Amino acid sequence: MTDLSIARAPRPAAPRPTPPIRPEYERGVAATGAIGDVARPLSPWERLANVTALRRALLLAVVAAIWQAAALWQDNPLMFPTFTATAAALWDAVLRDNLLSMAWVSLSILLKGYAIAVVLAIGLTTLAVSTRIGDDLLSTLTSMFNPLPAIALLPLAMLWFGLGAVSLTFVLVHAVLWPLALNTHAGFTAVSETLRMAGRNYGLRGPRYVLAVLIPAAFPAILTGLKVGWAFAWRTLIAAELVFGVSSGKGGLGWFIFQNRNELYTDKVFAGLASVILIGLLVENVVFRWIEAHTVRAWGMVR
Repeated sequence: MTDLSIARAPRPAAPRPTPPIRPEYERGVAATGAIGDVARPLSPWERLANVTALRRALLLAVVAAIWQAAALWQDNPLMFPTFTATAAALWDAVLRDNLLSMAWVSLSILLKGYAIAVVLAIGLTTLAVSTRIGDDLLSTLTSMFNPLPAIALLPLAMLWFGLGAVSLTFVLVHAVLWPLALNTHAGFTAVSETLRMAGRNYGLRGPRYVLAVLIPAAFPAILTGLKVGWAFAWRTLIAAELVFGVSSGKGGLGWFIFQNRNELYTDKVFAGLASVILIGLLVENVVFRWIEAHTVRAWGMVR
């Protein structure tokens, strides 16, 4: 009888296969040239392409070339003068027609109305974020007056304030106040609750709370409102000066454009329009860009 309790001898384990050995190698670095694309020096063309002013000047040069070609093809200086004729008329207007003084007349009135509108917009939005009745007031007023074109108030302004800078200032305040107030209020409401609680923990209330917490945190939206308000004010001023020039015989760039249109100096009309465009480009690319560089970009709030 076979004894089943005898343990069987263990089978020998199968040998494990030896894993393949990856050959080691070293990749040498060339003696010349930088390591990686980050350290690669920029070519002269790439350095020029990184200059924003140069890129935009090139775009303006392309627009001027298209303008010149279209005017030469049409061959009707009375209807559409060439770019060179417009540039010559602009230079002549600066030397002989006091174009710079007219531009200063327009800018002085615009700055006055713009400053008043900024103060009123900050006051309304401060009241709106501080009290419920202030929020209702701002919402109601913007719903009523923001869709109303500023130039539509010009007849009433002429009746109330007569012919002069006061009427223009009134129209400009209306043009700037409501878009700026809307953007400022939107920026205030978008401020995070963490910043709000931090300001309250420091004991900030009322105007101090707005100046120290809300305005810096909402400044990107406020800056957008300032740019939109500037564009509205500039357009409204030129349109209003056309009417005031006809009425009172004086004015700024709008009067210059209207007067030369009546005398069929189309090249000077284009020169006046070019002056409006150049002033707008100067303010946008110098003044507002400087403000942006020293505020929201320096604070890391925009890319």
